[in-house]
Amino acid sequence: MPNLKGGGAERVAINLANRFIQRGYKIDIILMSATGEFLSELNQDVRIIDLQVRRLRGSFLPLVRYLRNNRPEALLANMWPLTSIALWARAMAQVSTRVVVAEHTTWSGDPLANSVFGRMKVSSTMHLTFPNADGILAVSHGAADDLARFAKLNRDTISVVYNPIVGEEKPQCNTPMAPTAWWSCSHARILAVGNLIPIKDYSCLLNAFSHLLQHVQAGLLILGEGNCRNALEAQAKRLGIDKNLFMPGFVNDPGPYYQRANLHVLSSTGEGFGNVIVEALAAGTPVVSTDCPSGPREILSGGKFGGLVPVGDAHSMAYAMIESLAGGHDRVALKARAQEFSIDKAVDQYETLLFRKTVNAQSKL
Repeated sequence: MPNLKGGGAERVAINLANRFIQRGYKIDIILMSATGEFLSELNQDVRIIDLQVRRLRGSFLPLVRYLRNNRPEALLANMWPLTSIALWARAMAQVSTRVVVAEHTTWSGDPLANSVFGRMKVSSTMHLTFPNADGILAVSHGAADDLARFAKLNRDTISVVYNPIVGEEKPQCNTPMAPTAWWSCSHARILAVGNLIPIKDYSCLLNAFSHLLQHVQAGLLILGEGNCRNALEAQAKRLGIDKNLFMPGFVNDPGPYYQRANLHVLSSTGEGFGNVIVEALAAGTPVVSTDCPSGPREILSGGKFGGLVPVGDAHSMAYAMIESLAGGHDRVALKARAQEFSIDKAVDQYETLLFRKTVNAQSKL
């Protein structure tokens, strides 16, 4: 992976590596740069391989050397172009390492695919290299369908493994946490978790929250950091909701905030999966989400376990939020649904992809 900065794919990598260690594997995690908030969450027995490269193409030769020197039984490569680079590196290294490539997004809606040149660059390299992989993985059925169309791949060659999110249930946190104005308030506590970037469409959420405040007293907490912060703060002031909005930045463990929230909202225009929805359900917290490609509809089972609204529709989102806050919720059922996305269930499937036959507990990943 590029690094272990806060993000959904990075969280998946941490959960997989730590659980594989618990199952007796020897694990290396190879990073272009050994940086990021999640580094501290790696099991101490995971060996970190720091390639110390700044550019993606600079990772090719160091990865070739790693494969020749270590000859791991299997390699899980995440996120284009590292997926394609890993396949080229294996060919150059002339090793028998089994390579599985994993894509975590819906590529047809990715900013890299906005231009004709960008789309052709990504799709053509996937089309040429992915058939050489021992496994192609997508994190939802919608993302798999999209990848097949985008890269002109045989859909039957793409496996779907939902992200490993839910581990052991955490005890309830009763100690007030910052920002206390949100944590300890008597009004409705609304939560959103994710980087402050365009695809999360927090602008739509702020508009919806502005409508909601005309009917419900509430506070909105957004946990995340990114290049949209200034624009969102300016928008909140224009809407007159800045006193009800809290954006303290990224937090390593948002678990206590899910427990405290009355509602979690995802406003994205696109998600390969949507880890935060599962994290909210695991805490028994109701969810309202945009019906964006590709994960939310699958996680929420078409709306059975949470509200789905059209992408970019602030009025529909506000109405769904009001409805959810006013309604009753079967928190036991929400938690049970989250168990469908357990770490152990996902690791079982990853083992099948990474090790074709009998799994050897002394194998290397």
